[in-house]
Amino acid sequence: MADAKTNRIGLTLADYQGGKSTLCAGCGHNAISERLLNTMFELGIQPERVAKLSGIGCSSKSPAYFMSRAHSFNTVHGRMPSVATGALLANRTLIALGVSGDGDTASIGIGQFVHLVRRNLPLVYVIEDNGVYGLTKGQFSATADVGSKLKTGVVNELPPIDTCLLAIELGATFVGRSFSGDKRQLSAMLKAAVSHRGTAVLDVISPCVAFNDHEGSTKSFAYTKDHDEPLHELSFVPVFEDIGVEYNAGTTVDVRLHDGSHLQLHKLEESYDPRQKLQAVQRILEAQVRGEVLTGVLYVDPAAPTFLDRLGMVETPLATLPANEVRPPRTALDEVMRSLG
Repeated sequence: MADAKTNRIGLTLADYQGGKSTLCAGCGHNAISERLLNTMFELGIQPERVAKLSGIGCSSKSPAYFMSRAHSFNTVHGRMPSVATGALLANRTLIALGVSGDGDTASIGIGQFVHLVRRNLPLVYVIEDNGVYGLTKGQFSATADVGSKLKTGVVNELPPIDTCLLAIELGATFVGRSFSGDKRQLSAMLKAAVSHRGTAVLDVISPCVAFNDHEGSTKSFAYTKDHDEPLHELSFVPVFEDIGVEYNAGTTVDVRLHDGSHLQLHKLEESYDPRQKLQAVQRILEAQVRGEVLTGVLYVDPAAPTFLDRLGMVETPLATLPANEVRPPRTALDEVMRSLG
């Protein structure tokens, strides 16, 4: 029997696996877990360097199904961003991966999501978006489109929250939308997101086969495939591979990420440049009017300072510093008391 294939740090795919999924067969979330597993393997990320964080919901069970050797924290409903912030402030060397859902992010957790993205915390934030609350039997979530139908025939009359628009407006520096059934696009976007330095928000349409994969649903496999409007074809070249990619002038946008990796965006629309924030917002709004599911990297700014940069934190993880370096000496406290006297 041939030896198992190893990656650049000598690990096999088995080293990145997790527990057996208990989600419904065919659930889009399982496809996302598979892409995440392969992304970490192909990039040669040490599992013990990764912190997986989630909240509550079907999506928040996903981290159990990949990278068992990584750190993992399943928080209370909607509170994953604050726990992620604390973890990264304590140890900035961690690679933080948050997996959330449309309910965990756009409903109970929207306040925490808002402050996470405005701070530009260095975190990959994956939203497994199916438009329903799967754990409570399929009620509409805050991302469900107007006119979308439940299996019971109930029609949604409330306007949706577009998490990508919200993320771009509030300061996330890598924003994209993909589809769990598009293996090639999602893989390239995940690799670029992991290599990005800042908040990377990926809204992934992930159909719920139990409650939201029927005719009339705008988050079904069939609807997404029929209405998918990709902005570009994506490829990703990691820093440890040859980055001398050739392309015709005017047909490809090349974005160099902070670690030297390259995101190649081969234009399908000649005028679209994901580095232009206003253009990104306008194109998303135009797609909404046409009923399109716009996919691809919508916005990227690889040069923006992160939350850790703005705080001026030392390179050494705070969790490893001795008490005498993080606690004021007695003389400093005495001086404060004298000044108040």
